[in-house]
Amino acid sequence: MNTKEKQLTLKKSGKPNFMTLTDIFSKNSILKRYYFKTLAVIGIIWTFFDYSRFLTLSFTEKTEQYPYTEPGQSLFILRLVLGLIAYSAMAYMLIFPLKNRFRKYPLWLSFIFKTLILCVLTALFAIINFYIIYIFVYSINPIAATRTLYYYAIQTPWLLNYVESRLLLYIITLLILEINEKYSPGVFTDIFIGKYLKPKEEKRIILFIDLKDSTPTAEKLGHKKYFFYIRDFIHHISLALLEYDGLIYQYVGDEIVVSWLSTAGNKNKCIQSVIRARRIIQRESNYYRREYGIVPEYRIGVHLGMVMVGEIGIVKKDLTMSGDAMNTTARIRTMTGELNQKFIGSADFVKNAGLEAWQVESLGSIDLKGKELPMELFAIKI
Repeated sequence: MNTKEKQLTLKKSGKPNFMTLTDIFSKNSILKRYYFKTLAVIGIIWTFFDYSRFLTLSFTEKTEQYPYTEPGQSLFILRLVLGLIAYSAMAYMLIFPLKNRFRKYPLWLSFIFKTLILCVLTALFAIINFYIIYIFVYSINPIAATRTLYYYAIQTPWLLNYVESRLLLYIITLLILEINEKYSPGVFTDIFIGKYLKPKEEKRIILFIDLKDSTPTAEKLGHKKYFFYIRDFIHHISLALLEYDGLIYQYVGDEIVVSWLSTAGNKNKCIQSVIRARRIIQRESNYYRREYGIVPEYRIGVHLGMVMVGEIGIVKKDLTMSGDAMNTTARIRTMTGELNQKFIGSADFVKNAGLEAWQVESLGSIDLKGKELPMELFAIKI
């Protein structure tokens, strides 16, 4: 485990590793794209708000209470560029260094800490802005600029108003980030825009992942330590699934249900996510041995079929998937134990996944509980 990963690993606390910078910045990582997209959106929105307020103040009757509000093309352009740089940097701080910094605190306290940090950064940005504009646009020497800064910061409400005007924006941003984090990337957006307000029939790849020997492991570790064991396992497997665009449908105990829209590219992503998950668990094997005395083993079932996707819930809205494909995948995953296989797929998936002949082995036609006809299953060797 490299240095950056160790910094985010709680070595002997019995608590799980949080997301490492290596995980975030890994090649072709959806997490990398997702977080940088979020960063860009936040940076642009904050800059737009900041610049709109700046333009408003530039044409207000009380310009004497605020610095650098005299209209001018060069000032307007410089102010926009400085705002974009500063708010992009602040968004980066919020999305990356501050993301897990206050995880051990209650949510309300984490909110306060993050908001205070953003307010301090905002005040610092205002002061840096002041010096750059007064020295390079107004050609005032640093000493005179400092005197002018003192006047505006102490004798007028400029600096206080500057921070206060952005406080609500920061709180709203933090709330949206927390809400969005409770869903897979893109799910909150789908709910917000009403994409699945009317249920849709979609052809999806369904993957069930379940811990092997969970009952004896729980007895060995005890229920408290077993909880952290599951949380570690789910965290590491989820990194692989998200990296390959998997839509994590739900966590049920020690089981993960994930899906992809049925496309040629996504069939390959499904396979690659399983390979990536195995590598992550292997990478973290020393951690699991040290903390729990056991490295997780798991079984996987995969199927391809039609499902209905739509919103459910009144108090707590979420997306749900239902249909025979979901039930069939669950039965396939159950058969991994009975057939002593780690990864089993249906014929519908295997014949469309582009796997090599040596990567699959027919297990014959198997009777699945609840199915009228036997289904041909394949052991997938990857």
